[in-house]
Amino acid sequence: MHRLTCGCKFADPDTVVPSAAAASHRVRPDTMSCGSDGCRDGGGGEGFGRSRPSKVAADDSVEPARCSDATSPPGSWIDRKLLVDPKMLFVGSKIGEGAHGKVYTGKYGDQIVAIKVLNSGSTPEEKVTLEDRFIREVNMMCKVKHDNLVKFIGACKEPLMVIVSELLPGMSLKNYLNSIRPSQLDIHTALGYALNIARAMECLHANGIIHRDLKPDNLLLTANRKKLKLTDFGLAREETVTEMMTAETGTYRWMAQRNQML
Repeated sequence: MHRLTCGCKFADPDTVVPSAAAASHRVRPDTMSCGSDGCRDGGGGEGFGRSRPSKVAADDSVEPARCSDATSPPGSWIDRKLLVDPKMLFVGSKIGEGAHGKVYTGKYGDQIVAIKVLNSGSTPEEKVTLEDRFIREVNMMCKVKHDNLVKFIGACKEPLMVIVSELLPGMSLKNYLNSIRPSQLDIHTALGYALNIARAMECLHANGIIHRDLKPDNLLLTANRKKLKLTDFGLAREETVTEMMTAETGTYRWMAQRNQML
């Protein structure tokens, strides 16, 4: 794994994560001066070592979980208490990629984590839009805690936008359903998953949050495949009285049918 010290590269040649000392300015992509302890590279694809912890602990209890909330920071900024120390982050191999960023395995101190690096945009307008989305996603994730929501750990804002969350050792519901074809879920498992999803959505809605992108890709399984957790708050919004939600937001295939027809 690569330690996030100054100038350590991600898989992409123009993506760099700074140390705390370099956080006030952007680091050139070709910089590799990482200080006395150096950048750690175990070799392997995606620009990182392949070494991974052999076991990841997972909470696989099936009892209904209570939904708790916390005071949410203002939507235009991120509370300093939510920021993590980049020097304690180690980045492993890429495990996923979407329209808004890439996800890597990693460690934060001694904790196994998922590290999501969000796209920063290429134009001033796009940069502002993506930064607003990043801030909104962080503030949404830290606001609610539930057994069926992926746990938020922290974030980095400068010069790259990074979200650190728990790493689930299972796969997405989409990949799992594809892997068991032509078989289907038994009724007990299907009902359990449905309850997991309902509890996650109930918690979000109780806190005035609309996810807007519920789909099998954003539902992750625990190690024993007994529980689902909802992730990816990139399109989530806080519900307001005056705001009209855009009908086209989300993934078309998984939208409500009434929205597809608008």
